[in-house]
Amino acid sequence: MLNSSVAQAVIDRGLFLGADFVDLFVENQKITEVELLSSKIEKINSGIDFGVGIRMVVGRSVLYGYTNHTAQEELLRVISLIAAQLDDKGEKRSTQFTKQNLADRHPVQHPLSASSNIDSKVDFLKRMDVSARAEHNHIQQFIGRVLQREQAVEIFNSDGLHAQDVRHYCRIAATAVAEDSGLQSSGYVAPGALQGWEFNTGHDAADLAQQAAKQALIKLHADDCPSGEMPVVIGNGFGGVIFHEACGHLLETTSVEKKASVFHDKMGEMIANPVVSAVDDGLLENAWGSINIDDEGMPTKRTQLIKDGKLTSFMVDRVGAMKTGFEATGSGRRQSYKFAPASRMRNTFIEAGDSNLDEMLASVEHGIYAKKMGGGSVQPGTGEFNFNVQEGYLIKNGKIAGPLKSATLISTGPKVLKEISMVGSDLELAAGMCGSVSGAVPTTVGQPALKVDKILVGGQS
Repeated sequence: MLNSSVAQAVIDRGLFLGADFVDLFVENQKITEVELLSSKIEKINSGIDFGVGIRMVVGRSVLYGYTNHTAQEELLRVISLIAAQLDDKGEKRSTQFTKQNLADRHPVQHPLSASSNIDSKVDFLKRMDVSARAEHNHIQQFIGRVLQREQAVEIFNSDGLHAQDVRHYCRIAATAVAEDSGLQSSGYVAPGALQGWEFNTGHDAADLAQQAAKQALIKLHADDCPSGEMPVVIGNGFGGVIFHEACGHLLETTSVEKKASVFHDKMGEMIANPVVSAVDDGLLENAWGSINIDDEGMPTKRTQLIKDGKLTSFMVDRVGAMKTGFEATGSGRRQSYKFAPASRMRNTFIEAGDSNLDEMLASVEHGIYAKKMGGGSVQPGTGEFNFNVQEGYLIKNGKIAGPLKSATLISTGPKVLKEISMVGSDLELAAGMCGSVSGAVPTTVGQPALKVDKILVGGQS
């Protein structure tokens, strides 16, 4: 996408102007989105975004700028503006690139660049709409959405790196709304993968819609959730959002390097119950948060964050490695060329254990089964969180007693890690979007079902 002689001239100019390190991030992104609302196609959007991000690292500082043009004079203008505040000039030297030949771990069959497959996507959404509304006459609204994105990236840096990758993202979202006698509730499912439109062949339109509809119907006449400290069994899959938000972000060097994480000085120490092991794995084939290379051009890898309760690694980008001394883990990520990269999660999950859901439920006399988690809020640094339970049930004398509504889980990430006493074998992953200092990036959360011995539950009874 960018002539290497132009990249060389820009990087050499940055070094001459005083940078210790310079890299260019070239991106060409295509997007198509189809949305159905009220049984009609509400919108079909498509677009292309192209740009070049320029980063200069000077000592421990990062300077960043971007442009939508690839002409050499424009890129030299931008890097001169970025460097305008520098007093010291560096030495002129020439950068020789070595192009990396990396294997594509995530092959696709139907990329967006070959066809947008609009008719097929419209048909899929209409079948979801019919199935959701057929589930019960209390389903009053259904919203379906298909998003497909193709992101081509090219990276050059002053160490001589030249790397390229093309990432294919596809996600299907279903939201059902149930209403009865003035009561309203909703259900939501949204699987995603690093795939082309062939992703739809692994999902049945009727099944996805029915999952969303059943969630909404179960909650419609559910009892109010009790409140207070009690044991909670958290279901597999999207239940991992708590680990992601309340613990995962604290293990990124973005917060560790500023000592803003409670874990910044805990390497090698026990930070969780010994039954807990967790990883951030960028290698999983076609998983939503996987990548071949990170946005700094480093091949991705599997990073063991916690092993048997002990902190074993952080997620480290280039600047994080420089500031903390920990080895980079291929975790530099960004939303687009408009953001400088930062250490970010990929596919982050608690690994499978040897318990099962029935054993966990049987061990609880009075508590909550949070089968599906929803969104929430987290206090950066401390990991204090407040998450909604999307689908929850009362546990009474070791058995599920009935559905609940308006449940929230309140605690801190570090505290919950030590309160996990049982981890199931039913590991499941779920797609999501993670927002942080370098924008919103696709990430996978996940976990098996697990039991937290004591956590504060917010309810209405």
